[in-house]
Amino acid sequence: MSGPEATLWNQLRSNLPKNCHATRIENKHGGGVPDCHLLWAGLPFWLELKVMKSNAIKVSPHQIAWHMAYHARGGASFFLVKSLSTRELLLFGGDQGPLLLEGGASAAQGERFANPAALFSALRPRLKVIYSAALRP
Repeated sequence: MSGPEATLWNQLRSNLPKNCHATRIENKHGGGVPDCHLLWAGLPFWLELKVMKSNAIKVSPHQIAWHMAYHARGGASFFLVKSLSTRELLLFGGDQGPLLLEGGASAAQGERFANPAALFSALRPRLKVIYSAALRP
């Protein structure tokens, strides 16, 4: 594992909140399974790590299908994109994959963060909303 995505993974891993367990998935066979599985104090979620130089984000049809199916069943998954030009982290819900493929970062609804601490600060409440909605009858 080397390159910009590995650098992003190392940045995340070194800034994980307490009670957060992260596993990097090395999937060389495709299938769309995201790069990282995280469990944060009982709340599981997946991250697909991407790096962009401009607006375009390389998302495969398999990744889109996986995220859409997981999202449709109440799971929390995200595309986490690092902008090489601004150094910002951009977080997009798993359901935003088709828009990312079609029009890049500007076409999808995402949130921007200056660093991993800001990302994790905003992510925890979002996870709680996702799972509270999934548990409603």
